[in-house]
Amino acid sequence: MSNALGLDFAGKRFLVTGGSSGIGRAAAELLYDAGARVLVTGTSAERLAALEADCPGVTSRRNDAGDPAAAEQLAAAVREGLGGLDGAFLNAGTASFEPLPALTTEAIDRQFAVNVRGPMLQARALAPLLVDGGALVLNTSVARDSGLPGAAAYAASKGALRSLVRVLAAELAPRGIRVNAVSPGPIKTDFYARSGMPEAAAAAIAESVRARVPLGRFGTPAEAAQVALFLLSGLASFVTGSEYVVDGGLSEV
Repeated sequence: MSNALGLDFAGKRFLVTGGSSGIGRAAAELLYDAGARVLVTGTSAERLAALEADCPGVTSRRNDAGDPAAAEQLAAAVREGLGGLDGAFLNAGTASFEPLPALTTEAIDRQFAVNVRGPMLQARALAPLLVDGGALVLNTSVARDSGLPGAAAYAASKGALRSLVRVLAAELAPRGIRVNAVSPGPIKTDFYARSGMPEAAAAAIAESVRARVPLGRFGTPAEAAQVALFLLSGLASFVTGSEYVVDGGLSEV
């Protein structure tokens, strides 16, 4: 079975964290359409149930990447539900935006717990379950290079995640496991709403960002997810340690 991308994942086993909405859900749907067996995590039981209803055969687990115990629980769920993994998209993340005077230790700790410690512990727990020659893809962000005001904790966490991709790529290379990152820019999701930013402020930031995108629009979740699937596929068999930017040219042009 192949999807619109022409990728065939029939019988392959994949995990998508943070897969109940946005880019993660789009990736889960694309993998499902291509014949893969997919396990999805998220923190919203309602959204996970909706995904399972739309994609019969996809299974889900509530799992909070910011909980230090969650990685081993996730590995147990993978072992029980899939038996192992051909690849994983470690996509779960969180963000809040505060100017420096309003930045709290709680906001810093939460973003580093979910965005950095979470994928690090997940990689440790899941590596024994990955087949040799498998693939990991992590979700970074162009925010790590942009100097966006109010994004000190978020941008720093994504910069740390980019460094983690390089280290994991080196450590897992002897097993032929490739580790790469997809780095989204402005994508049309509920990202700003979930950050707790007031609606008017979110809309103003979104419009200012859109105006600077050379392609003149926000991307879709599927457009970012398609790059993640490429990196998970055999088409990227000689790609590791890399970061693929999906931002309509915002950071590159």
